[in-house]
This record gives sequence, structure tokens and C-alpha cells, in this order.
Amino acid sequence: MTSLEEIVEETLESMIQLQRQKVLKVARAINPRVTPEDIRNPQDLPDLYEDPGFNYEDGILTGYLSVQMSLRAKLREPLNQSP
Repeated sequence: MTSLEEIVEETLESMIQLQRQKVLKVARAINPRVTPEDIRNPQDLPDLYEDPGFNYEDGILTGYLSVQMSLRAKLREPLNQSP
């Protein structure tokens, strides 16, 4: 049986991969020579860094990654830990 944690992790990972593809597609529409590594450091490419469409899609990706990290951290906490 698949646990809820596994379902959430698989779902988030799928969303992240799809968004990475979308960010790369948007980036390559701006600059066809962009690599997957380039989108990790868009500040090095002014044409990407200044594009609102790219920044929007990259922001969505950043949000997904933040949710994934937060959930992983939360799931590692002891169950009876008080805030």
C-alpha cells in the first residue's frame, strides 16, 4: 500500500519536473541557447532575469520547491513535538 507521504512526494515531484520543463521552454523562447543549468542562475543572463514571464514561471517553480522542502522537514519532526 502506498502511504499518504509517498503520494504527496510523488505528486510534488511530478509538478516540479513539469514546471522545470515549462521554465526551460519559456527561457529558450527568450534565448535558444539556455541550458537547464542556466535557469538555476538567471541573474547571469539579463534577458531572462528581466523577463516578467520567465520570472513568473520561475517563481512558481521556487514555490513548489519550497513546499517540498517544508513538507520533508515537517515529516521528519517527532509527532508529539510542541511548537
